[in-house]
Amino acid sequence: MSATFIAEVSSNHAQDLQRCLDFVDAAADAGCDAVKFQLFRVDKMFAPEILAQSEEHRRRKAWELPTSFLEPIAERCAVKHIAFGCTPFDLEAVAELRSYVSFYKIASYELLWDDLLSAVAETGKPVILSTGMATVSEVQHATDTLRRAGALDITLMHCVSDYPTPPSQANLRAIETLRKIAGCEAGWSDHTANADVIHRAVTRWGASTVEFHLDLDGKGDEYSGGHCWLPDEIAMVIGRLRRWDAVDTDPVSDGTGEKKPTIAEMPERDWRADPIDGLRPLCHIRKSWKAA
Repeated sequence: MSATFIAEVSSNHAQDLQRCLDFVDAAADAGCDAVKFQLFRVDKMFAPEILAQSEEHRRRKAWELPTSFLEPIAERCAVKHIAFGCTPFDLEAVAELRSYVSFYKIASYELLWDDLLSAVAETGKPVILSTGMATVSEVQHATDTLRRAGALDITLMHCVSDYPTPPSQANLRAIETLRKIAGCEAGWSDHTANADVIHRAVTRWGASTVEFHLDLDGKGDEYSGGHCWLPDEIAMVIGRLRRWDAVDTDPVSDGTGEKKPTIAEMPERDWRADPIDGLRPLCHIRKSWKAA
């Protein structure tokens, strides 16, 4: 049985509604089951101490998805018979999305924020939670928080918060670890842009869901990072898996299965949303952080 495929638009939409709709079309044409956007406001994502110092962080305002786009995106998804999901990065966004999305996705950076987890769970909609940078105890706490707040349909996504992720660091065996420790579905959020890694995640480690970053044309803001797929590239991967073609894949991406941060992820752990106020980075980092 093949996985559910989710195309992550992320910040490649350029605040252009037609481009957003083109993403929906491209994802549907590539064989995806869902397309996912992100709803954030920079001033509700990062602490004021960071924004005051960092032009780099302030520039991310150009990546914000206008809330006026939600209805037309949802309508296009309905026409294309593809699910519409979105990642909220603040509590207000949870409410704004409720009428439009089929599922919520919580990003790895917000995994520690219990208030956001609870707000998403209380909607009653399916929840997908990325677990990049997280330890086993952090994943268990987040999953328990979701369940206490009423979440019934939870999928944990193993990922590595390194863009791009070298296949040798994928540690796909952790998909099985997540499934065992949490007793729910587990999948793979891809940052490798490597077809063999996705194929092995599904066929060897039983990923029920695969999320990947999509760009339309190589002109999106995130494409140069090296972790995004183009529509024709991912269509071939999805088609191969749906046909269940036999392909020998390199076990180099299997890893140990131990769910813990990689060396590359360790600095990013401090840039997660603080449970106190939901802003990035953690409070103790804000006091001493200086822009380069």
